[in-house]
Amino acid sequence: MENEKNTLVSRVAAHIAARFAEESSGHDWHHINRVWKLAGRIANDEGADQEVVELAALVHDIADWKFHGGDDAIGPRQAEQLLRQEGASEEVIRHVVDIVATISFKGAGVRAEMKTLEGKCVQDADRLDALGAIGIARCFAYGGHAGRLMYDPDVPPVLHGTAEAYKAAKGTSLNHFYEKLLLLKDRMNTATGRALAQERHRFMEEFVERFLEEWNGAREVHV
Repeated sequence: MENEKNTLVSRVAAHIAARFAEESSGHDWHHINRVWKLAGRIANDEGADQEVVELAALVHDIADWKFHGGDDAIGPRQAEQLLRQEGASEEVIRHVVDIVATISFKGAGVRAEMKTLEGKCVQDADRLDALGAIGIARCFAYGGHAGRLMYDPDVPPVLHGTAEAYKAAKGTSLNHFYEKLLLLKDRMNTATGRALAQERHRFMEEFVERFLEEWNGAREVHV
């Protein structure tokens, strides 16, 4: 049974790696691979089903709504198609598809709770990759990809109350820290996720503080 699991996971991983090799918005194979590894670590610590966690991590961004006109049904649909094509059981498919349908952040005022431990592990891993140095780099990579300004002091952050408002937002990359990234630490699901989020969150806070100091010319320059 273990060999069958590894074979299924490796086939899905190979498909996803090939599909996202050239992606440049911060949602590339390297992001997925980091989430895959981190989700496996969290699953091990938390006692979750490793196969479900690994498969869900691999397909969690298979068709992100951000790149498909806001359609949040396309990801679960494509995940189901791939898993069925690769011979996953109906039980595993149902579980993974539900995780993919629930994983995305949908706005500061929106709570979409994961139903299972496996989903919580994958969501924590995905959110951890949006924190720290990698999270900062990914934020600005996506901002450039989407044509967003880096920062505009005349455009305030918005704590979106609905998923529709969040999807429609066109704010700056720096605003995204206030609208999502700095909120993630307190939305971790697992003890492992909460522990790992602390330092990454602190690093981001320091970055935002330094960014604004330099933007406003408040930091001294020594030559």
